[in-house]
Amino acid sequence: MKIAISGKGGVGKTTISSLLARSYAAKGLKVIAIDADPDMNLSTALGFAAGARITPLVSLKELIAERVGAAPNSPTVYFKMNPKVDYIPERFSVTKGNIRLMVMGTVREGGKGCACPENAFIRQLIGHLLLQDDEIVIMDMEAGIEHLGRGTAQFVDHLLAIVEPGILSFQTFHRIKQLAADLRIRRVGLVANRVRSQDDLARIERETGQKALASIAFDDSLHDYVGGDIKPSIQREINSLAEILSKELSHG
Repeated sequence: MKIAISGKGGVGKTTISSLLARSYAAKGLKVIAIDADPDMNLSTALGFAAGARITPLVSLKELIAERVGAAPNSPTVYFKMNPKVDYIPERFSVTKGNIRLMVMGTVREGGKGCACPENAFIRQLIGHLLLQDDEIVIMDMEAGIEHLGRGTAQFVDHLLAIVEPGILSFQTFHRIKQLAADLRIRRVGLVANRVRSQDDLARIERETGQKALASIAFDDSLHDYVGGDIKPSIQREINSLAEILSKELSHG
């Protein structure tokens, strides 16, 4: 199962990505966690050591050039759309228990030209990950909707939108829904985060027009989450979300 987690910047995508990854890993499942956010904070939220050496995939300039047939800054518009990537997860990742972490990195460098080769490389990598029954992919996407425009979430089974009670978050959710429909992503789930009351949850569901798969209570301790235990009530909600996603996929 492949899950992409999206939403407005600052709504808690990385924290929820890490909690969901840890929930599946605790059940004995193998998790491939992919940090596709240019801020690259998922390793910290998962509790990896600060000195963990992870090679961002988009920094592999020579490998990308070889696989897609065009250098990242090349003026050519011709490049392979199906580069060979089957050995990438094993070579360019770090592991901790049942979690294997990969980092995409950022291609937003001023004056560096089109990022099309890197994007083709990343799309093919996501699409290539053919999973066993005991494997889960969780992608912590960049804030906003640009990743959907590039199609990097196109091959997922679930797209989760994290929404907090606020108009900007609601607006981002609706843009995510529209682009997901354009990409024919079938399952777009809503996770309500930083919920202080039933009124908050009711407002989120009313403004988005969608029932939340999970409601995560506001908790100051999650703002600086770096792995470890969380409140039992929040853990139960995360575990329930994990079960819901698995059941939705198994039921088609």
